[in-house]
Amino acid sequence: MRIVEDDLAGAEIAALLNEHAQQMAASSPPESNHTLEIDALRVPGITLWTAWDGSELLGCCGLKALDEAAGEVKSMRTADAHLGKGIAMQFLHHVAQVARDRGYKRLYLETGSTADFDPAIALYLKFGFVECGPFADYVLDDFSRFMVLDL
Repeated sequence: MRIVEDDLAGAEIAALLNEHAQQMAASSPPESNHTLEIDALRVPGITLWTAWDGSELLGCCGLKALDEAAGEVKSMRTADAHLGKGIAMQFLHHVAQVARDRGYKRLYLETGSTADFDPAIALYLKFGFVECGPFADYVLDDFSRFMVLDL
């Protein structure tokens, strides 16, 4: 598996992010859905990586700068055909290392709170994230869980 910074120009990443947005829309009410569309990921302050096995897209994960000391994990998605293979854990290691290299002290994330998100929450807890309150522009919401990792 190789992880590369992605320019978001390929059809494969567009399809994966579209699938991600559709699934998140089905899992949360609109006011609780914080999924970024592809154009919103093409802004300064957000870096998105993709994981590949040869020419096959395995998944993606982004890092959004919140300030000089903190970042947020965004748009982490594993392609359905590759679930359970440890790709998300590899992304967390990668993003955490980039965050440390950038001098961040904390790494945040927002995820859903329904049973659909239990595998993701278990992964985040295993990686060392802990529950926290809303951060950045988020507000308390029954459909969101907020987590932080001290780097």
